[in-house]
Amino acid sequence: MKPPIVFSHANSFPASTYVALFDAWRAAGHEVHAIEKFGHDPRYPVTTDWPHLVRQLKDFIQHEVGQGAYLVGHSLGGYLSLMVASRHPELARGVIALDTPLLHGMRAWSVGLLKSLGAMGRIVPSGVAAQRCHEWPSLLAVREHFMAKPKFAAFHPGVLQAYVEHGTEGHPSATRRLSFQREVEARIYEGMPHQLAREFQHHPLQCPVAYIGGTRSKEVRQIGKQGIRQVFGDHVSWIEGSHLYPFEQPQITSAAVLQWLHDFEAPP
Repeated sequence: MKPPIVFSHANSFPASTYVALFDAWRAAGHEVHAIEKFGHDPRYPVTTDWPHLVRQLKDFIQHEVGQGAYLVGHSLGGYLSLMVASRHPELARGVIALDTPLLHGMRAWSVGLLKSLGAMGRIVPSGVAAQRCHEWPSLLAVREHFMAKPKFAAFHPGVLQAYVEHGTEGHPSATRRLSFQREVEARIYEGMPHQLAREFQHHPLQCPVAYIGGTRSKEVRQIGKQGIRQVFGDHVSWIEGSHLYPFEQPQITSAAVLQWLHDFEAPP
């Protein structure tokens, strides 16, 4: 059996949305483990810099998987995977971050200032998250709602269906409601760590790392690639798509992750 993979999701997208990736990795011989939704367990509240979410992932790995797992994460999940690997190196065999924008230099300083002023809503979509539509009368209405949005219409059909089914749940006030609470999504955005590139520079990751970015990722374009280069060096590859390319190109994404894992295992 190959080493297990612990996957961590992007903000607002429950882990079950990524089932196409999980199926491909399991078919290749890996066990796959994932926390369904970060930020929803009261034992691990969302606060600035996400220390409790890091602890949630660390505890999950220790209790459910053990040492020597590959940590793979999309956006938020990439941050958490890198932070666990940095602070608990015994738990990580390697890390792959999927389009996780790493703040660096003046941008990191600016975000730190906005956080101290309670003004993160100027640069992160927390306000949009807190007010987004979250109730529908049927699964069909859910699907029609998201199909009308360009970023969701670009999803692979199977991924969109997974999000319709697992990104919503039954609720007393409506037939379907977003399963990832809007308020939690907003708090995660507002608590984004801003000094990770510096942290990893002073405390280098002790396991192999790789970065897979989206060629049309607005998030990476806005922040820049300097932090990515500082942390990952030459271990960077790209997939055609937006910040949400794992949903747009699930087969290519799963294969790219497996290729990096193969490279990690190859003798020097």
